[in-house]
Amino acid sequence: MQVHAPRDVPLGGPRAMTVRRTLPQRALTLVGSWCFLDHFGPDRVADSGGMRVPRHPHTGLATVTWLFTGAVAHLDSAGYRAVVRPGQVNLMVAGRGISHQEFSTPDTEVLHGTQLWFALPEATRAMEPTFQHHEPVPVRHDDAELRVFIGSLAGVGSPVRTFTAPLLGAEVLLPAGGQVTVDLEPGFEHGVLLDSGALTVDGEPLPPAHLAHLPTGRTSATLRAGDGPVRALLIGGVPLGERIVMWWNFVGRDHDEVAAYRERWQAEITGPVEGEPQFGVFPDGEPEPLPAPELPNARLQPRG
Repeated sequence: MQVHAPRDVPLGGPRAMTVRRTLPQRALTLVGSWCFLDHFGPDRVADSGGMRVPRHPHTGLATVTWLFTGAVAHLDSAGYRAVVRPGQVNLMVAGRGISHQEFSTPDTEVLHGTQLWFALPEATRAMEPTFQHHEPVPVRHDDAELRVFIGSLAGVGSPVRTFTAPLLGAEVLLPAGGQVTVDLEPGFEHGVLLDSGALTVDGEPLPPAHLAHLPTGRTSATLRAGDGPVRALLIGGVPLGERIVMWWNFVGRDHDEVAAYRERWQAEITGPVEGEPQFGVFPDGEPEPLPAPELPNARLQPRG
């Protein structure tokens, strides 16, 4: 098991709320198809300003929002609107291109949760964008309460379609001193993110806000809580088997492709373009979209 520390990143700009990013990092690009994991809060919205991420683009990936406290309103250029609350999942498949915005709701006093992305494989990364909202039923397994929002675990499956190789996403709640042993797919690699409490994974301690990476070949994992209750996320999946370039909000396969996405986005938000907008049309009256940052001087290199 390898343990990876998070790094602090401003979400949506230098004056935005700060998140703890555990994926990607130099030593770990992917966990299955999962390519991005932000962990935030608990933050008082009156102090942090909450989540305020105006319209921005995505390609070649899907976004997943899973909250512990508070609520986030989603609006995208494919016409989907949804408010996600604790115990519910929002999954937006960007496919060939979409834009969306996310704002914590006015009634949210404390915001706490995670946002994840997974990369789409070559076969589906140019699909039409789509959206799903689901509320999994909590189940008991050993001492734990599980909410399986993607894939299957402990005999429970989620109906959410991912359009990629098999994936797993589940919340694990343990009481003080509690323990759970879950069967794992040996063809998956897995990650455990500790949100709160003291936790060991197969006897090894995992610090709060850190991500444990479990390589393929494992058939089970035992999670044990310390003196207090524990909340953790368990993610996993079949290794993607493709090298990707991930920069800003885009997932592509090489530098030139990502540069073309950036150029198209900038063109669409600064003036009319020929043909159908790749990133869709937003309703009038919404906040101004986020411009793309400048590309680095060096060519982006595929990883994974």
